[in-house]
Amino acid sequence: MPERLFHSNVPIAPGNQIYLERPRIDRLLEKAIQNPVVIVNAGAGYGKTHAVYSFVHDYDALTCWMQLSERDNNGKRFWENFITGVSVGNREAAARLVNVDFPETEREWDRYVAVPQEETRTDVKYIFVYDDFHLVHDKAVLRFLERSITASFPSITSIIISRTEPSINLTKLLSEGLVGRITEDDLRFSQEEMVEYFHIQNILPPPQTISSIYYDTEGWAFAIHLAGLSLKNAPGTPYVPQAMRVNIFRLIESELISSMSPGLRKFLIKLSLVEHLAPDLLREIASKAPAEGASGKGLREETRLLEEMERIVSFIRFDGYQNAYRIHHLLLEYLSGKQGELSEDEKREVYQKAAAWCAANNQKIDAINYYEKAGDYERLIGVVETMSAILPNRTARMLLEIMERAPSEMYDRIATAQVIRTGLYLTLEMFDKSREELAVVIARLEAAPPSPITYRTLTGCYNLLGFIGMNTSSFTRDYDYVHYFEKARHYYEFNKFEVGPPISIIALSSYLCRVNTEEAGEMEKYIGAISASVPFTSVTFGGCALGMDDLCRGELAFFRGDIAGAEQLVLRALESARQGKQYEIESRALFYLLRINLTRGNYEAIEGIERQLEAQLDEPDYPNRFTIHDICSGWYYVHTGQTGRLASWLKNDFEESDLNSIAFGLEVLVKAKYHFAERRYPAALAVLESRGRRSGFWDFVLGRIEQKTLEAVCWYQIRDKKAAFAALETAYSQAAPNALYMPFTELGKDMRALTDAALKDKATALPRDWLEAVRRNASGYAKKLFTVAEQHRPKEARKGNAGQEGLSRREIEILTNLSQGMTQEEIAGISSLSVNTVKSVIRSIYGKLGAVNKADAVRIAVSRGLV
Repeated sequence: MPERLFHSNVPIAPGNQIYLERPRIDRLLEKAIQNPVVIVNAGAGYGKTHAVYSFVHDYDALTCWMQLSERDNNGKRFWENFITGVSVGNREAAARLVNVDFPETEREWDRYVAVPQEETRTDVKYIFVYDDFHLVHDKAVLRFLERSITASFPSITSIIISRTEPSINLTKLLSEGLVGRITEDDLRFSQEEMVEYFHIQNILPPPQTISSIYYDTEGWAFAIHLAGLSLKNAPGTPYVPQAMRVNIFRLIESELISSMSPGLRKFLIKLSLVEHLAPDLLREIASKAPAEGASGKGLREETRLLEEMERIVSFIRFDGYQNAYRIHHLLLEYLSGKQGELSEDEKREVYQKAAAWCAANNQKIDAINYYEKAGDYERLIGVVETMSAILPNRTARMLLEIMERAPSEMYDRIATAQVIRTGLYLTLEMFDKSREELAVVIARLEAAPPSPITYRTLTGCYNLLGFIGMNTSSFTRDYDYVHYFEKARHYYEFNKFEVGPPISIIALSSYLCRVNTEEAGEMEKYIGAISASVPFTSVTFGGCALGMDDLCRGELAFFRGDIAGAEQLVLRALESARQGKQYEIESRALFYLLRINLTRGNYEAIEGIERQLEAQLDEPDYPNRFTIHDICSGWYYVHTGQTGRLASWLKNDFEESDLNSIAFGLEVLVKAKYHFAERRYPAALAVLESRGRRSGFWDFVLGRIEQKTLEAVCWYQIRDKKAAFAALETAYSQAAPNALYMPFTELGKDMRALTDAALKDKATALPRDWLEAVRRNASGYAKKLFTVAEQHRPKEARKGNAGQEGLSRREIEILTNLSQGMTQEEIAGISSLSVNTVKSVIRSIYGKLGAVNKADAVRIAVSRGLV
């Protein structure tokens, strides 16, 4: 990883650590870290963490220490924890990572891994330490850790500290002998090391006692330490091994806890309630409000407790990598068993302080969990209200579980709580459940005495009902939901309040016209309802949906082939979206402008649009910006032959984004188009077939047409004309009622070849005039596409096209067709040339390139950058 991203080695805090130098272990670790992965695997109390910490502290390497816990089984919480660890070394880098989602998919992984790919130095050794790895079992987190640990960076070594064998796949590295191991047997103290450890603590037992202790402990580090404590606290008293054998906790009680002040004992029990023990959080938990007239008393108590705690050097240490204190897990287990000694008020106070600290440090998931434990639902709701309305499904489910566990009186006390809960139902597409609960809440609030909070809550409830209706109208064809937005506006006027991004950003589907029937006029009805809704949503919900109505009209105009009309509407939508900070509408408007200018071959305009799409990636209030950017730009890349620029997650059939089902179709289409561009036609068909897994009710007619047209050219490429014509006929039947042409036009030369074949086939039932129109449009589009695609090729190659080999534009186009495996007959069909003319052009190409056959011509052309 880059040097500026992770904290370098930090000095051990004076007086807070006692480490025995163990050259034997250091030598083992030094040898082991020549491998990319080192596993330090041993049970509790073997000194795994101390051994590794001592080694990396003195070793010349940049180290990142990742302390894992049970809570890291939530991806979002893990990522917050990871960023917190990074912030110790570099706040700026951590701030950048805040804008990257948890790397759960190929898309997020690409963004994360770009950092080490670009900035890792080969002259610097980097060590990642993953401590308590055995506590993680979440599949997504384990997958990220597995990929991070097995990533091929020669200067990075990952050290896994675990009580069990790590639950990740290291088979390849193991088979190549690239995994180092430190085992329990390695970590066991030798008798000489045990004696040296006693000497460090000024313990000088007689030889017979040393032999007895070593026999009883078998080199177990923690047991040796407890035995040493027993001798140190009672010098001259014979060593009694039975106490250790009977109950390890009794030794902790007698040798450690009994010597503590009551205040420190209670303080440590309080600390067992929380996880990340940052110094400022500890000071908060230790502090007490000074009594009246006793100014400074609370501060003195806080300082005294922290100083006393730091003297327990072998059980509590300060971790410079985490900027936090760590309590030995056996002591922590003992303290957890004593939590019953705290009153409920004392526990609530600790949870409150921990929650406030987490909220202030952008650890919202932990803050929510602590506020729930404290029973402080007002502040819990306050944290949830600062989060994006567009949450990953897993996070939404977790929040819903918390809301469902909450006491019923919470909903009576916090009016907005029910709105949040029903909003989570909407996020998870539990529409009926959301409607049922909203009906109950609305009835109760409308019968209650009027108040500002009542009006605000009713505004939220009616807006939610409106959005439910907007989402479900695709299959219900019920557009009466507009009156819910009107009702929301009515209550809003009694208590105006401000809502902004990210809450107010509307989430779009794959298509703006969410209509799943091809019946003529249905799209106009849908757009009419959207148009009637926008004046209300944009007022009551902070600009929400501004520009959406014009964008719907622009989309329909574009699909009908009205390019000039579509451009005017889309530009108007873009202006409105920017006014209302509706980033999804803005990005989709730019996407259609990209497609519009591609039909015109306007490369300069496309360059400007690409810059605007890139600029959106810097907008932190746009939650889906990276995913949507990958999809929109990916569509353009596959059309213009730039498949190498496509985000890798879109090339992987098994990776899906975390978009919900209504936004899923366009993602699938781009994946299928990628396989088609790479001439993997069966793979493209398989991706299109898989679309049904998440489509459900959201199978919009525009998506079905684009799917079927692509399916048709795929079948044609693998020489199955019957299947190709059948798919084309289905697409035609779905497109004809609304006169939709662009899904056919945008397939360019491939659709030109298919329609040419259909015109020659008397068996097809497709209208001849329609086939001729599609063929003509696709042919014109192919020429414009070629013009734009040429601009993306290296200048040297373009010069070669026109000069070095003396190839004409027609010869370059036919040479490109040859490289794609097309026959002379197919080239003639898509070029509007006779087969004899195509043969003549091919002979000319051979002569200019000095080629003897087609394969030779393609080889020469590729080597010279011509195709």
